[in-house]
Amino acid sequence: SGIYEELPEPVVENGREYYAGKQLFSLLLPKDLNLVYRAKICKKHDTCLKEGCQSDAYVVIRNGQLVSGVMDEKSFGAFAGELLDRIVKDYGTDEARRFLDRVTKLVINVITRKGFSTGIDDEDLPNEAKERIAEILGKAEENVQKLIKAYEDEILEQLPGRTLEETLEMRIMQTLSEARDLAGSIANEYLEQESEVRGRENSARIMAVTGARGSLLNLTQMAACIGQQAVRGERIVRGYVGRTLPHFKPGEKGARARGFVSSSYKKGLNPLEYFFHSMGGREGLVDTAVRTSQSGYMQRRLINALLDLKVEYDGTVRDTRGIIIEFKHGEDGADPSRTDWGSIVNVRKIIQSIAENRRRS
Repeated sequence: SGIYEELPEPVVENGREYYAGKQLFSLLLPKDLNLVYRAKICKKHDTCLKEGCQSDAYVVIRNGQLVSGVMDEKSFGAFAGELLDRIVKDYGTDEARRFLDRVTKLVINVITRKGFSTGIDDEDLPNEAKERIAEILGKAEENVQKLIKAYEDEILEQLPGRTLEETLEMRIMQTLSEARDLAGSIANEYLEQESEVRGRENSARIMAVTGARGSLLNLTQMAACIGQQAVRGERIVRGYVGRTLPHFKPGEKGARARGFVSSSYKKGLNPLEYFFHSMGGREGLVDTAVRTSQSGYMQRRLINALLDLKVEYDGTVRDTRGIIIEFKHGEDGADPSRTDWGSIVNVRKIIQSIAENRRRS
């Protein structure tokens, strides 16, 4: 990897010597770094076992040694990377660049030797899981029919500030969304079990859970159920007069008649589901094009409005005439690149360093 560090004493287990991943990763960390946080894979149990966490989700770095925990999005993420953020704040950008370079080289070598690939079998579910998912989706469609019946009988409880029809649509969307999420959690549960049975972790699930790429929603849609298709934030209503497609009865408000896709990508969509899915997808494409032009124009206006403002040496913000716009930059004088997620003082970090100093003494 082009990393030259003195190797630590190897771990001895059952008479066999080897270097643990945590030992090798610790070689890349600053020697006096102390940090504690929960990894992204944390399952948020009621009682935190800390260093005894079965998922190894409690990250403890003590004197530059990775004692427990795994490295995931919470360590390196663009918006949540606690480890990288701490190195930048405490050791500077040069040290952070060196750390990232070395980690990248190490990881590329590991993946080159070990391999990391995903295939269609990563979304395989046992028949038991498919039956449970089908039961949940069937029950959700029944609940939708009950809501429609209550609406037609005018006994549906109206939400404050909403018409009866808006209330019905919101309740149906909520019911179908909950069903999809439940189907996803069942799929995730079985994919996790399958990983234990096969003796190797599911690559697609690793990427979603650690935050490397994709999400559990993507896995849900591939393995369990795609869910409700929406246009402008609502169920699909436009199409033919009084109905979305000629395959449905006029005025039909059921789940399938308004764009609910119960199939998964792996199973495949039927023609009606495919049509509704195309409607939802088209909106996504149009949105992307429109949003780009809108945000571009907004940026241009902001630049033109603010281009003659600058922060002076006395901390005030002034224009080219010297007129004060703000007495303190951002009203608190803080440099955003040096703050801890917007806070000028990181109380948790101070408490941790005091506790660590006491532990040493």
